[in-house]
Amino acid sequence: MNKVLPVTLFLLSLVGYAQGAQGPQEPIKITGTVLDQETNQPLEYATLVLQSVRNPEKITGGITDASGKFEVETAPGNYNVSVEYISYKSYKLNNQSLRSSTDLGLIRLSLDVAQLAEVEVVGERTTVELRLDKKVYNVGSDLTVKGGSVTDVLSNVPSVSVDVEGNISLRGNESVRILINGKPSALSGLSPEALQQLPADAIEKVEVITNPSARYDAEGTAGILNIILKQSKTAGVNGSVNVYTGHPETYGGSLSLNLRRDNFNIFTNTTYRYRSGPGNALFNQENFDSNGNTLSYQNEIRDYQRKDKSFNTNVGFELFFDESSSITNSFVFSKSNGDNSVDVDFSNFDANRTPTIQRNRFTMEDEFEEEVQYSLNYQKKFEREGHTLTFDYQYSKGIDNENSIIEEVILGDNIALDTERTIDDQTQVSQLVQMDYVLPFGKDNQSQFELGYRGTFNNNNTDFDFGIQQPNGDFNSDTNFSNELNYKEYVNAAYAQLGSKFNKFSILGGLRMEASDIGIELVNSNELTNKDYVNWFPSIFLGYEFSEKEQITLSYSKRLRRPRSRFINPFPSRSSNTNLFQGNADLDPTFTDSYDLGYLKRWDKFTFTTSGYFNRSTGVFQFVSRETGDFVTIENPDDPQNPIVVPVQVRSPINLATEERLGMEFTTTYTPKRNWRLTWNLNAFYRDLQGDYTYTNSQDEVIVQNFDADNFSWFTRFSAKIPLPGKIDFQTNFFYMGPSEDAQNTNKGMLSSDLGLSKDILKDKGSLTLNVGDIFNSRKRRSDTRTENVATYSEFQFRQRQITLSFQYRFNQPQNKNDRNRQGRSGGGEDMDFEG
Repeated sequence: MNKVLPVTLFLLSLVGYAQGAQGPQEPIKITGTVLDQETNQPLEYATLVLQSVRNPEKITGGITDASGKFEVETAPGNYNVSVEYISYKSYKLNNQSLRSSTDLGLIRLSLDVAQLAEVEVVGERTTVELRLDKKVYNVGSDLTVKGGSVTDVLSNVPSVSVDVEGNISLRGNESVRILINGKPSALSGLSPEALQQLPADAIEKVEVITNPSARYDAEGTAGILNIILKQSKTAGVNGSVNVYTGHPETYGGSLSLNLRRDNFNIFTNTTYRYRSGPGNALFNQENFDSNGNTLSYQNEIRDYQRKDKSFNTNVGFELFFDESSSITNSFVFSKSNGDNSVDVDFSNFDANRTPTIQRNRFTMEDEFEEEVQYSLNYQKKFEREGHTLTFDYQYSKGIDNENSIIEEVILGDNIALDTERTIDDQTQVSQLVQMDYVLPFGKDNQSQFELGYRGTFNNNNTDFDFGIQQPNGDFNSDTNFSNELNYKEYVNAAYAQLGSKFNKFSILGGLRMEASDIGIELVNSNELTNKDYVNWFPSIFLGYEFSEKEQITLSYSKRLRRPRSRFINPFPSRSSNTNLFQGNADLDPTFTDSYDLGYLKRWDKFTFTTSGYFNRSTGVFQFVSRETGDFVTIENPDDPQNPIVVPVQVRSPINLATEERLGMEFTTTYTPKRNWRLTWNLNAFYRDLQGDYTYTNSQDEVIVQNFDADNFSWFTRFSAKIPLPGKIDFQTNFFYMGPSEDAQNTNKGMLSSDLGLSKDILKDKGSLTLNVGDIFNSRKRRSDTRTENVATYSEFQFRQRQITLSFQYRFNQPQNKNDRNRQGRSGGGEDMDFEG
């Protein structure tokens, strides 16, 4: 089978060239029918390959239709003929003289038993590939994410975890660079919510690059996640329609269309989704005096109701000028409208736990998001295989506007406090210019030289206004909390790298330079900060192949993490007026030296991969909870002389510490029989954090807090996919995040589970899928936080258990599951050893 897929892929890309180079001779037709030897059933999508004996690089051919028939035009000549079909033994006729139209008759193929287990590796389970400069997880079909978003897909990828707020981590580190089709995207720019607009059905695979080479942006100290979107490579018109509904209320649909001809390809994926997202949180707070005695208590219970309507479309046009050059234009448009509410109940108590006051704070937020992106790609292939020049340009603009009305009332006496209003308008404009040149050289192209340039130019504007909304509709802005932020980030980068392979040994070394120009302007307060710096990022990768099924790699790279989105937004959230979150526009990058040792071993039914890694980072972003020195004072109707006083806490990121992270991860996949798949992943790491922080507490005391912390943490994931009677597929996933702690926070363990059931119907053209996300409704963060004078226990659940029923109908696509999976992997094996 290893020879089947590359030949098929090469065939499909060169059909136009081969047919266009036939010369003046009249073409002839080669026909025939391909059947299963045992059942005599026609084999649709079997591949006929005609290879010229005189010029072996000249290949043409075609695929069979639903009746197993093929008809291919070619020039007269001598050919090596083969008929190939996944999991079947190939049919071969060498040096055939085809001078006139020929009917090859009935061709019967028999099953290749040795390939059956390998078929499952390709289509139905997550495969692991060790490349010289990256480790790649190709995501197979996943029943538990039907009707979901990209974050649902990522949460089931080994090494990756997604927390309850949608923040993505790789090996327990949130410093992850998200790319879509190898490039930054408007959908991964402003917020985690924007990325969630990308539907799971649009994703073909996810590449996890734990230690990227110099070819990639230095951004992302944990690594890179590259999301590859679906794009059919089957000739003609084909596509699929998907509709779904679920509880809590969610519904939507998507349409994928593709038109491929010899010299062009048009594709689109369009999605509409409505989703409600109930969530909840609580904060139990105990306040102390300077002697450590309890002053008071406050319990805060939050209820979140999110309602979002989103539309997303991706349209592209690929034009092949000739066999060696092509240009692709693509356009992405995404729009969403959200009505979100936060209902917060406060209960206050004195030192003896005697109730003093109850109040309710209600926030109604209207949110509007829009992302527009245009991409242009030009590729030129030269005569030598792998010798390429590519050029990319990308423009994107994202808008995220939030308008919130916050009302508060003291219960019992029905005393209404001032109505607050926040207006938060964010705009991000980004441009990218990129050029990459790849030159293979030496015997059998065993060596490769690369160089390139990338310029990224990002401009972010945040206009934040906070004030009091008067009953007559007038708005009184509070200048102490209102401002406008302009954040400019221009990065010019160049890289070069050289790699070579000597028998079983491979080496790749590279150097990347990035010149950064950062501008921070707070317009209203006339504060301006500029940061200019040039950094060098070396990388080196060593690999050794014991055999095709056993490899080992050793790598080093230098990386950085730039602050983005919520990290730099300096304007506080106001859903609670005693527990705030606020970004920090003055954050500096975190720099990391990353070392990785990887090992991969495959057996017939078992795959094992493991990595040991060590990262040392300086200037690490650390979220710190501190007392602002401000208080919320509330009149007590029962005792007007003694109002309720609650200290205000704010949680913000700062460049606090030096961190060392040492870890191991293991992934095993076992396929005991056909259509079975069992996968287990374990990631365990030790984290040593060192840093001190100075702040003034609510008693006007200067506090120096030591943040040194040693912590061992781990997470594990188990997935099982098995067939049930009635040709029903069943899949379940279990995920457990182990407890962790630092100097301020102790996070408790979290267990969650998903399941999915799927059945093909309508002669395998349709699929009906039922999945349940978070079966036990247990996916919530639970933490204890301690500052000098406040102790807080908190819980947060972003979204409750979700049940979704989806239906997909495919047209002009392979109907057999193995064929569909083979087609879905059509881009999975195209990377060369040295490519990024």
